[in-house]
Amino acid sequence: MRLCVYGAASPTIDKIYIEKVEKLGELMVQRGHSLVFGGGGNGLMGAAARGVRMANGHIMGVIPKFFESEAVEAICDFCDVLIQPDTMRERKQIMEDNSDAFIVTPGGIGTYEEFFEILTLKQLCRHNKPIALYNINGFYDEINAAMDSAIKKNFIKEDCKELFFVTEDVEALFEYIETPVLVTKTVQQFKEG
Repeated sequence: MRLCVYGAASPTIDKIYIEKVEKLGELMVQRGHSLVFGGGGNGLMGAAARGVRMANGHIMGVIPKFFESEAVEAICDFCDVLIQPDTMRERKQIMEDNSDAFIVTPGGIGTYEEFFEILTLKQLCRHNKPIALYNINGFYDEINAAMDSAIKKNFIKEDCKELFFVTEDVEALFEYIETPVLVTKTVQQFKEG
């Protein structure tokens, strides 16, 4: 499978996150998967790519041209394929089109936005690909609690929780990704709950 990994670009995050995502990258290759990611050389993006590279896996990076011309962040310099679209919107579309599943590692605003966009598209039945939040050190506990709160207040339907999986256990994460339960509901069924 081609696994899209979303995650932080920051070079200043705690090493525990870096180590776990590097290991995730290695395990991906050991299990026969390749990496599609945002093309960054630092943070958890860089960690995922380094892990995949250590295990001799295939890496597709997708990073807008302006990241290089405006020195936004370091670009991973060992991708097998590096695609440089013009915009962030194009970047996300290319990553989505070239991925069979999505793993969301800890990250900031960009990672949150990627998660919520891919989740929204699944709820709208635009794709049926697995989405897993890799909840290292409980990083996504608050997002999960916010989702539960919005469900209780009737802003989100309970069925939305079927669309993604949250775990800190990397084996459970791969089991979920590799044996997905296909969602067979329609957009109307999701809207009605």
